[in-house]
Amino acid sequence: MTAPAVSLAPQRVLISMPGCEEATMRLAIPLGAELGHAAVSHFPDGESYVRLHTPVHEAEVAIVCTLDHPDSKLLPLLWLAIAAREGGARRIGLIAPYLAYMRQDAIFNMGEIRAAEHFAALLNRAFYWLVTVDPHLHRIAQLSDVYRMPTAAVEAAPAIAAWIQTHVHVPFLIGPDEESKQWVEHVAGICQAPWATLAKTRHSASHVEIAELPDIPPRCVPVLVDDIVSTGHTLLAAADLLRRAGLPQPICVGVHAVFAADAYSRLCAASADVVTCDTVAHPSNQIALTEPLVNAISRMFDLPLPVSKQMLV
Repeated sequence: MTAPAVSLAPQRVLISMPGCEEATMRLAIPLGAELGHAAVSHFPDGESYVRLHTPVHEAEVAIVCTLDHPDSKLLPLLWLAIAAREGGARRIGLIAPYLAYMRQDAIFNMGEIRAAEHFAALLNRAFYWLVTVDPHLHRIAQLSDVYRMPTAAVEAAPAIAAWIQTHVHVPFLIGPDEESKQWVEHVAGICQAPWATLAKTRHSASHVEIAELPDIPPRCVPVLVDDIVSTGHTLLAAADLLRRAGLPQPICVGVHAVFAADAYSRLCAASADVVTCDTVAHPSNQIALTEPLVNAISRMFDLPLPVSKQMLV
């Protein structure tokens, strides 16, 4: 009697872009995925070179690439997706804990472009699905407005709230501007802590003015919460306002540790602590998001296979 055929799940392969090796290893074991190997380098003339060393025929492939400093990463990332496709991968997904260009979500001056949608268009043609963490959704209401593929936006709020509850006695959460309200309100709701947002006026890229503070009880510890910490000017302005009000140095908590120029050292000098999630590798990473990322990626790997998908040619 012939034994029935056993249907095996397709192999899962995670491929790391340079700089994302540790994040990829953290994800591979709980996902039951093989660590793929690829060479990513540049020719002397600056052109990008990729070579995929791991066979991926009929495998479910995901490339791990957090997209801080995106301009130097984008073309090698697209080339690597094409290499996986030409290697026979069933699907290629993108795990981008930090998703770039989401803040360029509107046209303010003649001649500008809404870069968020054009960046999305490049990724749409190369990948079947996308997993990210807390994309900066402000004038773009949801990822599906610009990304034409299945997407999952992991929320960092539960992990941030757990860190605050463990490390901060009697926190008062503060969003440094109106755009931060969605993150602060969510974290505060989980912590059951009081919160407020400040009003910001941006005079230039390096000159930010914050309106007056709300009433903060003396026994509370101010915790500034924001999604992307880049130049740090908004957080620094809020910290200075707290100092001038005679309040304790705040704890600064960010989701994405982008930190341009000397932003990190300046924030460290103005704060009791600077803490971020591990979406962008940085010494400030104290909040791990491996578990919620694994859950989201597993769901993407298990999506039904579509009939066809337009890819880069």
